[in-house]
Amino acid sequence: MTSKVDSRIRKYLIEMRKVEPISSFDKIKLLADSRRMDILRLLMASSATLTHLARTLKQSPAWIRHHILALESADLIEVGEVRKTGKVTEKFYRAKADALFLQEIILPKTKRPAVIFSGSHDLALEGIAEHLEKHVTLLSMPVGSLDGLVNLRQGLCQISGAHLLDESGEYNRPFVRHLFPDREVEMVTLAYRTQGLMLAAGNPKGIKRVGDLTRLNVRFVNRNAGSGTRLWLDAELRRLGIPAENVNGYEQTVKTHTEAASLVASNQADVSLGLQAAAYQFGLDFIPLFEERYDLVLPRENEGALTPILDYLQTAAFRTELHSLTGYNASHSGEQIALH
Repeated sequence: MTSKVDSRIRKYLIEMRKVEPISSFDKIKLLADSRRMDILRLLMASSATLTHLARTLKQSPAWIRHHILALESADLIEVGEVRKTGKVTEKFYRAKADALFLQEIILPKTKRPAVIFSGSHDLALEGIAEHLEKHVTLLSMPVGSLDGLVNLRQGLCQISGAHLLDESGEYNRPFVRHLFPDREVEMVTLAYRTQGLMLAAGNPKGIKRVGDLTRLNVRFVNRNAGSGTRLWLDAELRRLGIPAENVNGYEQTVKTHTEAASLVASNQADVSLGLQAAAYQFGLDFIPLFEERYDLVLPRENEGALTPILDYLQTAAFRTELHSLTGYNASHSGEQIALH
């Protein structure tokens, strides 16, 4: 490891009790599963039993046990304490580190370098991954804008994507400056995107605005906490004076725009907030609400590994691809956003 990487580890050691360097490709693949990341994050915060994890994540103990065994076999978690109460024995699991750090800026060298993306789900990124698959393997963790930036800060990925609207009306920059006060990072615009209400075809419930989400006959599906879409909705509900508990389905969450659109298309929900492109893909009605800027964020030391991706953003082929996605605007794609 270079002295630059060593100094970065020392900074994390100051900020956190223990950092676990990760250089195994198998561990990285294991953590690309967002469900295991959810469990690991909880155990980084405090030790917990299978029962507690199942209750927190609203999953069955058997489902939790399956992922716990995978994390334990990868030496990422351990049993920290065993408590016996009468005939009941409970194991308290804990993470073996409070943060993780990718030991290599580029994952183990192969003919095709692998790059981990963690951040907000985006349809254009899926196309980029397909286009560049001969040159680079793009592993995606769609965890939401905030969690993606935190993962980038902790070294869990090489690139992130965000569309976080600050109270000042500015996208992303205030969050990036706050999370990376001591590191050189770059922010590059991927695209502007239109978001709005994704509705069942024909809009049988006659939904016209965000305020209609409070109607008792309207079933809503939400995005995960920390996603830019969820943060926009929460701010809009506050502006309208609508308590979140008045929205039927506020607690039902998914992690991607396509998951949300799929639930509406299959009549498991009447409406969700998401991308116009996702609504179009699933044949849904759509009411546009706002246009947002989606940026890629990367530490400057990762720039070399990400050159194929950054170069592709400047091509006519990429702009053609964006134009094929309804609601995408490529006029500022590839522009670098000054952070200072």
